[in-house]
Amino acid sequence: MGEENMRKRKGETNRERDEQSIQSKESKTMNLQKEVGLISGICVIVGTVIGSGIFISPKSVLANVGAVGPCLVIWAACGILSTLGALCYAELGTMITKSGGEYPYLMEAFGPIPGYLFSWTSLLVIKPSSFAIICLSFAEYTSAPFYPGCDPPVVVIKCLAAAAIVIITTVNSLSVKLGSYVQNFFTAAKMMIVIIIIVSGFVLLAQGKTENFKNSFNDAKISAGSISLAFYNGLWAYDGWNQLNYITEELKNPYRNLPLSIIIGIPLVSVCYVLINISYFTIMTSTELLQSQAVAVTFGDRVLYPASWIVPLFVAFSTIGAANGTCFTAGRLVYVAGREGHMLKVLSYINIKRFTPAPAIIFYGAIAIIYIIPGDINTLINYFSFAVWIFYGLTVFALIVMRFTRKELRRPIKIPIVIPILVTIVSILLVLAPIISEPEWAYLYCVLFMLGGLIFYVLFIHFKFNWAQKISRPITMHLQMLLEVVPPEKVPE
Repeated sequence: MGEENMRKRKGETNRERDEQSIQSKESKTMNLQKEVGLISGICVIVGTVIGSGIFISPKSVLANVGAVGPCLVIWAACGILSTLGALCYAELGTMITKSGGEYPYLMEAFGPIPGYLFSWTSLLVIKPSSFAIICLSFAEYTSAPFYPGCDPPVVVIKCLAAAAIVIITTVNSLSVKLGSYVQNFFTAAKMMIVIIIIVSGFVLLAQGKTENFKNSFNDAKISAGSISLAFYNGLWAYDGWNQLNYITEELKNPYRNLPLSIIIGIPLVSVCYVLINISYFTIMTSTELLQSQAVAVTFGDRVLYPASWIVPLFVAFSTIGAANGTCFTAGRLVYVAGREGHMLKVLSYINIKRFTPAPAIIFYGAIAIIYIIPGDINTLINYFSFAVWIFYGLTVFALIVMRFTRKELRRPIKIPIVIPILVTIVSILLVLAPIISEPEWAYLYCVLFMLGGLIFYVLFIHFKFNWAQKISRPITMHLQMLLEVVPPEKVPE
C-alpha cells in the first residue's frame, strides 16, 4: 500500500511538472522575451547610430555651412542635442516600460490621436525611409570597388539595397537572439573602421597636417536655413539614439540597462564623430571633401593604400549593421501599434516557435523596398529629418506634460526639467527654420500626409466600419497559418 501511494504521489508530481512546463511554453509564445542585456543594449545604440551617416553626411553638413570650423561645431552640437534627447527618453523609458519608442509615451500623455498619427507617419515615412537610406548607402559602398573611375549603375545599387533589406528582414524574423548576435558582430566590425580612421587622423596631425584647420571659419555661410539643414544632415548621422526605447519589453532589467546603455552609448558616438571629421580634414580640403564620391573611400585611398580596400569593406559592415539595428527595433513599433488596434491586428502577432513579431518585420521591409525605387539619398534625408523632429519634440514635450498630469507614475530616473524644455525649443526651431528660410513643397506634402492619417483614424479606429473587419478577417486567418503566428497577451501595467 505504501509503495502504491508513493507511486501515485510521484505520478501526480510528474503530471504537475508536465503541466507547468506546458504552461510555461504556452505563455512564452504569448509575448516578446527579455533577451537583450546591457552589452547588447549598448551595441544596439552604437551599432544603429554609427551607420551610413558619418560616411555620407560630412559632405552635406559642410555644403550647408561652407567652412571647416562651423562644420565641426555642428557635429559637436548634434552630439550634445542627441545626448540631451536620449536623457529625456531614459526617463520616459523607465517610467513607461513598453516597447514602441515614442508611441506609448504619446498615448499616455496626449491620448490615442497623437499616438496614432505618430505610428501612421513612422510606419509609412520615418522608419522605412531610414531603412532605405541605410541600405542604399550600403549598396553604393559595396558596388563602388567594382566600378573604378565611374559611378555604379543605378539598377545595381537598387538591386543590392533590396537584397540587403530581404536578408536583414529574414534574419530578424527568424530569431531575436540571432538579430542581436548579428548586431553585436557588426558593431565590433564598425568600431574597427572608426578606430582605423581616428588613429590615422591623429598620426597625420602629429606629422603636422594642420593646414586645413587654419582660418577655419573663413567663407562660412551662416543663416537660419543653412544651419537647420546642416543640423538635419548631422542629426541624421546621430539618428538611432532612441532605438533602445523601441525594445524596452525585451530588455533584461530595463530600469538599470536602459539608462546605462544610453549614458555610455551616445557620448561614445559623439566623440567618435567629431574625431572622424577631424581625421577627414587632415587629408582633404573643403573643396576636395565636397567633390568626393565617397568620403571614407577617398580617405582610405590616400592614407591606407595599398590596403585601401579595408575601408569600403568595413563601411559596408557598418551600414549593414545599422540597417539590422533599425529593422530590429522598428519592427517592434509596428507590433505595438497593431496590439493597440491602430494597425492591422495581424501585425501584432508573434511567431509561436521563434517568439519574433514576424508579420510586423516583414511589413516594414516591404515598405522600405518601395522607398528604394525612387530613392535619392539627400532628398530622403531632408524628408525624414523634418518628419522625425516633429515627433521627437512632441515626445519630449510629453515628458514635461506628464510631470504635472501623471505625478503618480514611478520615475527611477528624473532629469532636471530644463533639459526637456531646451530640447523642445530646439526641436521647434529645427522644424520651422527650413520652412521659413527655404520653403519647399516636400515639407507641405509631408505635413498633409501626416494629417491624412486622421481620415483613416476616423473611419477605421473611431467608427470601426464592419466591412473593413470582414475583409481583414480572412486575410488575418490565412497569414496566421502561413507565418505560424498568434495574438500576444496584454502587457501588465
